[in-house]
Amino acid sequence: MAGEEVPGTVKRPAELYETPDAKKAKTDGEPKINPLTEREYSDRYYEILEKRQKLPAWEARKEFLKLIKRNQTVVLVGETGSGKTTQLPQFLLEAGYHMQGDKSKGIACTQPRRVAAMSVAQRVADELDTFLGAHVGYLIRFEDKTSSETILKFLTDGMLLREAMTDPLLTKYSVIILDEAHERTLATDVLFGLIKEVMRRRPDLKLVVMSATMDAQKMQGYFDNAPLLNIPGRTHPVEIFYTSEPERDYLEAAMRTVVQIHNSEPEGDILLFLTGEEEIEQACRQLRKESSRNPENGELVAVPLYSSLPPLQQQRIFEPPPGPRFPGGPPGRKVVVATNIAETSITIDGIVYVVDPGFAKQKVYNPRIRVESLLVSPVSKASAAQRAGRAGRTRPGKCFRLYTEKAFTTELAEQTYPEILRSNLGVVVLTLKKLGIDDLVHFDFLDPPAPETMMRALEMLNFLNHLNDDGDLTDAGDQAAEFPLDPQLAKMLIDSPKFKCSNEMLSISAMLSVPNVFVRPKEFGKEADDAKGRFTHLDGDHLTLLNVFHAYKQYLTEGADPTQFCFDNYINARSMKSAENVREQLKRTMERLNLQMLSTDFRDKEYYPNIRRCLVAGYFMQVAHLEKSNHYLTVRDNQVVALHPSTGITHKPEWVLYHEFVLTSKNFIRTVTQVRGEWLLEIAPSYYDVRNFPKSEARNQLERLQAGKSKPQQPQHQ
Repeated sequence: MAGEEVPGTVKRPAELYETPDAKKAKTDGEPKINPLTEREYSDRYYEILEKRQKLPAWEARKEFLKLIKRNQTVVLVGETGSGKTTQLPQFLLEAGYHMQGDKSKGIACTQPRRVAAMSVAQRVADELDTFLGAHVGYLIRFEDKTSSETILKFLTDGMLLREAMTDPLLTKYSVIILDEAHERTLATDVLFGLIKEVMRRRPDLKLVVMSATMDAQKMQGYFDNAPLLNIPGRTHPVEIFYTSEPERDYLEAAMRTVVQIHNSEPEGDILLFLTGEEEIEQACRQLRKESSRNPENGELVAVPLYSSLPPLQQQRIFEPPPGPRFPGGPPGRKVVVATNIAETSITIDGIVYVVDPGFAKQKVYNPRIRVESLLVSPVSKASAAQRAGRAGRTRPGKCFRLYTEKAFTTELAEQTYPEILRSNLGVVVLTLKKLGIDDLVHFDFLDPPAPETMMRALEMLNFLNHLNDDGDLTDAGDQAAEFPLDPQLAKMLIDSPKFKCSNEMLSISAMLSVPNVFVRPKEFGKEADDAKGRFTHLDGDHLTLLNVFHAYKQYLTEGADPTQFCFDNYINARSMKSAENVREQLKRTMERLNLQMLSTDFRDKEYYPNIRRCLVAGYFMQVAHLEKSNHYLTVRDNQVVALHPSTGITHKPEWVLYHEFVLTSKNFIRTVTQVRGEWLLEIAPSYYDVRNFPKSEARNQLERLQAGKSKPQQPQHQ
């Protein structure tokens, strides 16, 4: 064949990567060779190609390539479903942007969410007729599906930041695409400033900032008046319905609305937005029950979608709805129950009805009292518009908003508030320091965080010994930045050899890094509580998590089925599998940093106290003291808190350390372990300099302990 490539030779860009025309390629008689795999394209490739060529992004191909050729940065706004996320990286690949001279470089496309990085990578691999993990791959926290062949990499924004720590100029990439920029996650905002600086030093690096909806002018101005490309979506009109009165219980109202749509509306799938995994799983169980209750109606199949769902189960959202239950009966319907990941990150065809309760989980941070918490909060108008738009993808649709029109107009913010303005910046500061950026005040943030928030982060890192008094990274800080964890968890792992509990801390850190391992279905509450009781350690919830992990591993070593163990004990099997994986990766990081793997003998009476001391080494700033009033007050900040109902601690210890502060109508502290006042003074003396404490019983007790005249208020349990 004329011009045949010799296998193994370096491929030249452009002419080899020109995408064949779907119809012409199938009829001109000559088989087309895929330059990536050196095999003939499959029939499926041409089927997909026909669909690709109908996407709005395809029409913008020439214009996009013209702009990226002439400019270092392009800002692109494309409606959800326009195909921008799957097509633009391929256009760049086909145009040879992965080649610089004879060298092959990568094209990176960041996503704020793990689910999107995985599902988009799979879709693009299919479209390019190659295997996932070969030329197209993904990289998310604790999972790397790439190889030495990978030239198109979909990764979370946080992972690109981690890569910058070892490669500050991002030299392995020729183009970086920051997708879903409107989400304004912490990592994306840091990447804006970082890549802007890298591009000054690397004129050969190209940047594409993509979004479904955003203040494009602000973004263009930030990136030195970069050109803007608009890609319209192909959407049908969506009719919007509001409630006449506010709903007291949005979950109950959502269930009612879904069932009503299923019983009375023409065929078409439903998308219901909820706030998190537990809520979604509960709703799915309820809807499945509802479906079996009415066999005369079509089957209603409930499919969950949230970030910690395994890739295989995520793919279920793309399956067709079920057929009729009996000949001539009404067709079945699929209801996808999702977090706000389905707003813009993933497009699901076939959705005709959207049910929007108007809430999402958002991080909030109060620097004054050093509290960061996930709160169920009203969505923005921009989010509500995106949600409604999901109903008009394939034909005219309907959106049922479970709030009043007045609430929409007067109570919802225009845009989602950037995460950097409502977060604890400990991780951000540590990352920037590791990247060699010392002048944080002049770092080019798109929206600079409040000075107080920045000061709190510097102060916290100084107390953790990650930064010295001059604000420079210490050796421990340098090590902490290597862990994909918050600075407190990293501190615990770094200090664990000192307390002879490295293996235990790895297990606890892994368990704290995955979604809740305990499952508590409403209808089996007592059984679930009894099962949890079998693992409960009276000294604290961190030790309970360790017991669960040990029991799970014991089960595995005995060759038993871990799924059965999880089912019998009301444990989330996915979370346990994740924890195993996370632990393995953290262990590799510890070994790379030459941190010793030490453990106290299980029979030694110091086994559990050593673990609790090590917890103090990381979380000494998250401690509460029991006052004479029988209420807990957080140390130093004097916030009244209560132990979360999920705790396994049955008594009220004088001092407790907590992993999480939960802001609701009442302030709770969750994942709690009892500690001793002496340990606080011993392990974190600079933080527990009581002269800086406000007047409180905690201060009085610490002063007594310091003076060696401690009179404990109640017996302490070792």
